[in-house]
Amino acid sequence: MRSFLNQFAPGKFPYRKFLLALAIGFIGGCVFLYLHLPLPWMLGSLVACLLASLFNAPVGVPGIVRPPMLMLVGVVLGSGFTPQMASSMIDWLPSLCFLLVFVIFTSACCYVYFRRAGGFDHWTAFFSGMPGGLVEMTALGEVYGANTRTIALIHSSRIMLVVLTLPFLLSVVGGQTLTGATRSGASIFETPLSGEFWLFGTGIVGMVLGRLLSLPSPFLMGPMLVSAVIHITGVSEFHASWEIVAFAQLVLGSALGCSFAGVKKADILHILRLSIGSTVFLVAASTGCVLLVSHLMDASILSLLLSYSPGGLTETSLMALSLHVDVAFVATHHVLRVFFVTVSATLLARFLRRTQLSATDA
Repeated sequence: MRSFLNQFAPGKFPYRKFLLALAIGFIGGCVFLYLHLPLPWMLGSLVACLLASLFNAPVGVPGIVRPPMLMLVGVVLGSGFTPQMASSMIDWLPSLCFLLVFVIFTSACCYVYFRRAGGFDHWTAFFSGMPGGLVEMTALGEVYGANTRTIALIHSSRIMLVVLTLPFLLSVVGGQTLTGATRSGASIFETPLSGEFWLFGTGIVGMVLGRLLSLPSPFLMGPMLVSAVIHITGVSEFHASWEIVAFAQLVLGSALGCSFAGVKKADILHILRLSIGSTVFLVAASTGCVLLVSHLMDASILSLLLSYSPGGLTETSLMALSLHVDVAFVATHHVLRVFFVTVSATLLARFLRRTQLSATDA
């Protein structure tokens, strides 16, 4: 804890860049809210900070800020699980099985795409083509000598493009009318103080548990797991206020928009061109898979579109929360996707490395 707090010391933490990013993100959110565009605090802050980054504005959201925001989001997502939902989880198995097939197929196609269209080396294309796990794929790529900056930019731009386009896809395919509404629960002035104690207590316990269990994205999945257990067992029914959810969206959207800060415009445009191609394929493939699965099980197209979306776990789950879609259904699919991608990429990379070494020795 002391090491964590030390990183917020004035000499280490770039407060000026961070506050400017939040201010620009807040303005973007207000513009989206005024225009009645969907998810204003996430998408508005993302677009505003992306534009600021492209014009070399001194903005930045340090990585140390993400864990507390992910903790809050994880607790909020876990509160979407209910005791009545536990008995219906067995009905999700067909969709979860199709999801694994979808991940394998799209990973192979994206690898070929980045090798041929992008000219990436083997390991950079391998970890860039995985549909999920930005942090995990970047860390694994560093171990295998891949271009980690390219991997991070590919995954960041994929998430950004999906987050920007998915609300409109939901409107066209899912028939969901999206607005700029921001309130998705009670105000912080209306909720009891005990709710905040439950919120932060659950989050802290979840973060510790997530690190101890070495979960993928531990600061998100740990709190979500603890919160889900608390709500499924009926120990508490606490819910976060809409202001907390909106603030988390503002920070995370600004962080995603600022991920391109300091990168040359030519490199950004090159990555964006490649990402547009891969994202169009991923969205088309996920939509086709959703239409197929919707005929095989009793689930709404809207929840399936969010569940099969190639966006980030945090961002897509927040969309489900804002749209009042079955958060548990969506989050479970994305948790499985991230877990499967991380485990399979690790094992497959080790196998390919051994194969390469064996061929070299021979």
